[in-house]
Amino acid sequence: MRYWLAFFFLWLTVGQLQAQPGPQKPLLSTDWLVYQSSKNQLVPYLPDFHDEYQALYQWVTYDRFTNPKIELAARQNLCLYLDNKLVFVADSTARYTIDLSRFLQPDKKYLLTVWHPQLQPNYLSFKSATEHVEVINAAQKTLLQVKPRQTDSPRSALVLFMLVVGLMYGSLRLTFPSDFASIFRLNNFTKLSTLEEGLLAKPIGNWSSILFVLAFALSFALLIVAVHTNLEELTLLNQLFAATQADLISKILLYSLIIFLFVVLKFLLLRLMGFIFGVEEVVLTQYREFLRTLLAMGGLLPMVMLLYLAFEQSTPEMIYWVANVAITGLLIFTVIRTFITVSNKYSLQNLHLFSYLCATEVIPLMILLKLIVFV
Repeated sequence: MRYWLAFFFLWLTVGQLQAQPGPQKPLLSTDWLVYQSSKNQLVPYLPDFHDEYQALYQWVTYDRFTNPKIELAARQNLCLYLDNKLVFVADSTARYTIDLSRFLQPDKKYLLTVWHPQLQPNYLSFKSATEHVEVINAAQKTLLQVKPRQTDSPRSALVLFMLVVGLMYGSLRLTFPSDFASIFRLNNFTKLSTLEEGLLAKPIGNWSSILFVLAFALSFALLIVAVHTNLEELTLLNQLFAATQADLISKILLYSLIIFLFVVLKFLLLRLMGFIFGVEEVVLTQYREFLRTLLAMGGLLPMVMLLYLAFEQSTPEMIYWVANVAITGLLIFTVIRTFITVSNKYSLQNLHLFSYLCATEVIPLMILLKLIVFV
């Protein structure tokens, strides 16, 4: 009798263990392949030698222990194929979670193809989707969520740089009070006569203006990187500077440097374009208004960043929309203010002047909106 009791308890124990779902293995591995037409075969993918391939391949096998869901960051028009059968097309640049179970049969080998018509897919973003695993215990029933190990902390880096931006603006206000007032005081901002006061008297000829532009560049770069953290990286900059893909801090510093150089070097561009169009007398007024509006509106960017840090997890789509509207508004308002200031001092009926403003303000605005907002 005791043998029957032992067998019965063993049967219950085995049944309970089988009822408990264990952690599932990922469908994808890191063993990607590329097709070489010269050899008519698939060969292992090497990141340093196969950058020109727009299609990546991988053999996958599905069973009841495999997680069929994958997460990926996809550019628009990215396609997934299983045995040359189209199963997914990305309608926009975003992150996606795809369940491939309805296309897979157990214990059958499939060739997964990831293809993009223009660029190589971001294969590093492919990973197994996060699953909720329910563990049954005789004493209690708890719900555990399996989370991937955090390799970096983007929010911590953003908060750290936010503190740096706050310290920079606070130090600038204490060290250069007159220059700070010439930019951020509302009465000065609305008057044309104040364009020659404070740091605007020599917009790139003193240290205070350089430090103000640095503070703006860092806060603007923070917002750009924060908005695009959970999406595919900025397309053009990602092609030019591939070394920044895995390092959030390097991205922030790199974008800050690019924005700083853009603001500073624009004065040289305006001098050159003014000489070409024969409107050299407009250059200084235009650059002063550009710099004043940009720095004044840039003072609102830390507030937008605070909204992002506060609501990004609860309402990510809304805060993403608000951040993009803030970036678009800053750029468009700067161009409008520059046009108004120049038109109050000079007549826009001059065809050369109007063409010059379109070449130096409108065209750069469209390029920036395309690179930053409409990626």
